[in-house]
Formats: sequence, structure tokens, C-alpha cells
Amino acid sequence: MSFIVRNVRREDLQQLTDLAKQFNLLNLPGDRKVLTEKIARSEASFAGKLDKADTEYIFVVEDIEEKLVVGSSLIIAKHGNEKTPHSYFKVLKRDHFSKDLGVGFIHQVLRFQLDTEGPTEIGGLLVDKIYRRRPERLGKQISLSRFVYMGINPDRFEERVLCELTPPLTEEGRSEFWEALGRRFTGLPYQEADLLSQTSKEFIESLFPEEDIYLSLLDAKARLVLGRVGEATKPAQHLLESIGFEYLEEVDPFDGGPHYGAKTKDILPIKQGKSLRVSEGKDVAFTQKGLVGAGSDDFKCISSGYEISGDSVYLPSKSRDLLQLDIGQNVFVSPFEYGRK
Repeated sequence: MSFIVRNVRREDLQQLTDLAKQFNLLNLPGDRKVLTEKIARSEASFAGKLDKADTEYIFVVEDIEEKLVVGSSLIIAKHGNEKTPHSYFKVLKRDHFSKDLGVGFIHQVLRFQLDTEGPTEIGGLLVDKIYRRRPERLGKQISLSRFVYMGINPDRFEERVLCELTPPLTEEGRSEFWEALGRRFTGLPYQEADLLSQTSKEFIESLFPEEDIYLSLLDAKARLVLGRVGEATKPAQHLLESIGFEYLEEVDPFDGGPHYGAKTKDILPIKQGKSLRVSEGKDVAFTQKGLVGAGSDDFKCISSGYEISGDSVYLPSKSRDLLQLDIGQNVFVSPFEYGRK
């Protein structure tokens, strides 16, 4: 069975909608109308027709034999600008000491922050539940392929990359953190507030307190989930950590989920990736395995064996056919397993 990661197309709408309905992601909802708009924006983004602040790239992984979209991921080129700032709570520590009592405390506090020069953000990672345990490790493939695209097109992205991870939620999808904090300042239920924030953050800037918020004043359930990752999101957390992402001591103002980040140039699929020329060779063993991608407007990426010699890379003929490559064409090659170098 063969799989290829590529840019989304308008004919993927129905399959992408069906896939998104399996999950509950705000940045990739199972809403046909919303996804129609997102696909159109993605097509314009890949074509280089939009300003960075409006650019959003959607990638899908396709089961070629079944002609079925079975996974997705996305990149928001710039998350945070003057019109729509990136908002978050910085988690800080404040020392208090009483000389009279001889007692001191170190308190954790939340400080509301806005970033108008925001980073690139990754998100929208979905894999069809039927395909999740396949040996091809499609979740990892669709996730890392984004960085192959960034390696090919570095000028399209910021110097920092952010990922907002989902914290533990209740069985009803409620956030204990929001109930203890955000709802008290906005009067809105969690899902409504988070959905509204996708198009406007004015209410956050206007209603959230500017002063530090002491965590000791929140109830235990809210403190327990702050900065933690939900069970279903832990594989994504471990993958990010393995390629250079770190917890930023920042959390989402809605659900308290942790923010992970890294400098773009230090993300291992980019740092260890190489731009190479496709060459033709005989009796090549293809002892290495990784991701091979090509294209800016029409992006394709696969997991493939390969062999590198100087500035050249040798690929199996089937891989060249899947990527529609000609001899002499440039590709970006990145290992599938990473060690820090």
C-alpha cells in the first residue's frame, strides 16, 4: 500500500469533512462550509497569492490505492499580528517572604500576554482511526512532512514555530481551567469562547485581567490540568520533543493547554534535512530511509529509501514516479528518525 502527503485540493472537500468529523479540532472542524473556505485559502497560500498573515497551508495524506484522504495537518504561517494578536498566559514565579513570621512562599502566577509579531503555528493533525496503527506510522509522516515543506520554502515562515497542545478535558469536552478562570471574566461557555476566538480576540483583550493571577486562588481541578497534555495528545507531544520542541512556560488562555515551541532552523527535520539533486544510479542499496519532498505550489512528500552521494540522491524508481520527479530535479531529503547533532 502506498501513501503520499500533498497539498489539499478542492476535490478533497467531502473526504476531508468526513475525516474531520471523527474528531473535534477547532482549527479543522467537520463543517463543510468552513472547510470549503479553508481549502480555498490553502490553495491560494500554496500558490503564493496571500500575505503571510493570511496564509494557511493544509496537507493531506492519501492512500493512493484506495484514492482516500486518511490524514491531515496544517501550518499557519504567522499566528499573531496587529489585527489578531496571539494571546497566551505566561507562567511565572513570584517570591513572597515575611521577616516577622520567618516564612516564605513561591507562588506561580499567570500573566496575560499579547503577541502582534507572532510565530508560525502548526496544528490540525488528524489520522483516520482505521489507519492509526499501520506500520507506515502515518501520524508521524503527515506531521513531519510539514517541516519538509518549510525546509523547501523557508522564506514563507517565521523564525519561530509554535504548537498549542490539547490539555485534559472532561468527558463532555469541558475545560476545568476555563470554568475556573475564563468563564468568570467573559460569561461564555468554553466551546463558544474558543470558537469565537478563531475570528476575533477583542473580547479576550477587553475582558481578561491585566494583573497577575495567582494560581493558588484557583480551584484544585483547574490547577491540576494547567500545562498538562491530554492522553490522546501525548504521542504528538513526544514527537515534538524528539525533534527539538520545548515547553515555553506558556499556556492557552482558554483551556490551560501547554505551548511548545522551537526556533525554525533548529527543528531537526529542517536542520538535518538536505536539498539534493535526483540522480540515476544502478545497483543502489537504498540503505537510508526518510522523507523526500518536492514542490512549492504543488507539494508532494513520501517516505522512501534513498542513498546520498555528495550533492546527489538516488531514489527507487517507484519513489520517483510517485513524486513525478525527473533526473536532475531538486528534492528535500530528511531522515525519519532523528538524533541530535
